[in-house]
Amino acid sequence: MPAPTVYYIRHGETEWNAEGKLQGGQDIPLNDLGRRQAADAGGILADLFARDGRSEQSLAFVASPLGRARATMELVRGALRLPAGGYAIDDRLREIGYGDWEGSTLAQMQAADPDVFAARQAEKWTVPPPGGESYAAVQARVLDWYDQLTADTVAVAHGGTARALMVALGIETPDSAADLTIEQGAVYVFGDSGLEKYC
Repeated sequence: MPAPTVYYIRHGETEWNAEGKLQGGQDIPLNDLGRRQAADAGGILADLFARDGRSEQSLAFVASPLGRARATMELVRGALRLPAGGYAIDDRLREIGYGDWEGSTLAQMQAADPDVFAARQAEKWTVPPPGGESYAAVQARVLDWYDQLTADTVAVAHGGTARALMVALGIETPDSAADLTIEQGAVYVFGDSGLEKYC
C-alpha cells in the first residue's frame, strides 16, 4: 500500500514570529497577517483538491494542540467550507520545546548562554536548548505519528515539526533541514514523488 499523502501547513504568523522570538510550547495567538496566511493556505489546498479531483471529505485532518495551529486549521477548514471543529489533535505534532529559551530572540540566547548557544549552533539536530528538546527527539515523535497514518491527511503544525518530518522521510538531512525556512501561508505536500511546495 502506498504511503499516505500529507498536506502539511505551518501555522500562520504570530507577534512572536514577527519579533524573532522562539515560541516552542508557548501558546501565542495568530496576528492579523497570520490569519490571512491561514486562509490563503486553505485556498491553495482547495485549488489542489480541485486540480486532483479530491473530495475534502476523503481526508483526515489533524493539528498540533497549540492554539496557533488550531486557529490556522479552523481557518483552513473554513476556506474549504468545512465545519471548523471537524479535526483531530495530536500532541506528537507540537512544536519543538525550546525550554529556557522560549520567548527569547537568537541574540538574547547567545548573550545569556554563549557556550550552550555555540554548541547548539554546531550540532543543532542533536543538542537541545537548556530545558528543551533536540530536533532528533522531535524527529522520533513525528515519525511515530507518520507511521500510524492510514489515510491521506491535512496536518497543521509548526516549522520545527516540518523540518523533523523532512528528515524522518529522507527528504532533507539534519544539516540541511536545521536552518530551513518553512513558509507560512504555503502548503507542503509529502507524497510519492517526494516533497512539493505550493504558495
